[in-house]
Amino acid sequence: MNTLKKVDPEIYAAIRDEVKRQQTHIELIASENYCSTAVMQAQGSIMTNKYAEGYPDKRWYAGCGTIDIAEKLAVQRAKDIFGAEHVNVQPHSGSSANMAVLFSSLTPGNKILSMDLSHGGHLTHGFKKNFSGQLYEKITYGVSKKTGFIDYDELRKIAKESNPHMIIAGASAYPRELDFAEFKKIADEVGALLLADVAHIAGLIVAGLHQDPVPLADFVTTSTHKTLRGPRGGIILCKSKYASKIDQHIFPGIQGGPLMHVIAAKAVAFKEANTQEFKDAQAQTLKNTNKLCSELQNKDYTIVSGGTDNHLFLIDLSNKNITGTEAQVALEKAGIILNRNMIPFDKRSANDPSGIRMGTPSVTTRGMKEPEMPKIANWIDLALKASNDDNKLKEIKSEVVAFCATYPLYKDITDFED
Repeated sequence: MNTLKKVDPEIYAAIRDEVKRQQTHIELIASENYCSTAVMQAQGSIMTNKYAEGYPDKRWYAGCGTIDIAEKLAVQRAKDIFGAEHVNVQPHSGSSANMAVLFSSLTPGNKILSMDLSHGGHLTHGFKKNFSGQLYEKITYGVSKKTGFIDYDELRKIAKESNPHMIIAGASAYPRELDFAEFKKIADEVGALLLADVAHIAGLIVAGLHQDPVPLADFVTTSTHKTLRGPRGGIILCKSKYASKIDQHIFPGIQGGPLMHVIAAKAVAFKEANTQEFKDAQAQTLKNTNKLCSELQNKDYTIVSGGTDNHLFLIDLSNKNITGTEAQVALEKAGIILNRNMIPFDKRSANDPSGIRMGTPSVTTRGMKEPEMPKIANWIDLALKASNDDNKLKEIKSEVVAFCATYPLYKDITDFED
């Protein structure tokens, strides 16, 4: 990156330092992962220069022949791994994908039935400060206070009482498998459309490790990073009968020119996802998450819902005399990155909640397996117990850095100079 270093040494330094941070920290943020060097090469390619408003073979600008090849490959590969009838690969994010779906099917004031944000839902499912909450009436379902699982009988009752226009099945902090078949039954019973937002679990679905909503739901949206290990972006999968509406509401509805360098990177990620190596990594992610979860349970940490079925879990820190924010800060000082998170029925605020969320996609991509999880759990426990002792946290971080060196990340990125 010598050219960047000459042109903009400040940005060069920021990128160099981010490479070092990622290489030397244990990454447990459930919504993050490491994409391949091939994905990054596609995303950093010359395709960033090309405007390509419209769709393959129907562009507004000339010179899109090679661009069309890339987008067609991305679409076909997404269809192959998900088994979808129609795919739009142009959304800039999972949030953009959700926006296009809602705009295509609802009118302002229509009712959305979606998971309560404090129980694990997402901003674009009706949060009052998000477009979805400003334009549509949100009704919520949540988890049982007793079990931490979605109560589908209660969900059905709420649906019948509220008659929503759309039900959203999906979450950003729900550690259990979603029963898309039951969601579909409830949606049909009340005449609602069903949107499955699988941003977190898309990689598990591709690998056959989670119930598949694609044959059931009217619409499926996902981001392309997280468990899919692609670039930051989004896609929409839907039935053929919705294809025209969806495409129109991406362009010209909410976006102009697609980010063709990102679409090229999505195509690479979808090709990688159609391999046994990818499927094996998804299976290992589940094993790692379960192992890390059980190790922390054995150290007297309260796990929301008592465990996990997917790539993430939540810890209720109420019995540990530390808040989620304090835990996040202490763990970062110790070289462990995760995020504070509200837990169901939390008595604290979103800015300083009672819980933390963690997942294992990133450490799995680095090659860590079950034997490494007790070490990570032990460091987490030590750091939380020493949250006010910066010297102890610094000592833990030195151990973490040495540990991470045994699982090298991006070995082919070697052209940085201090």
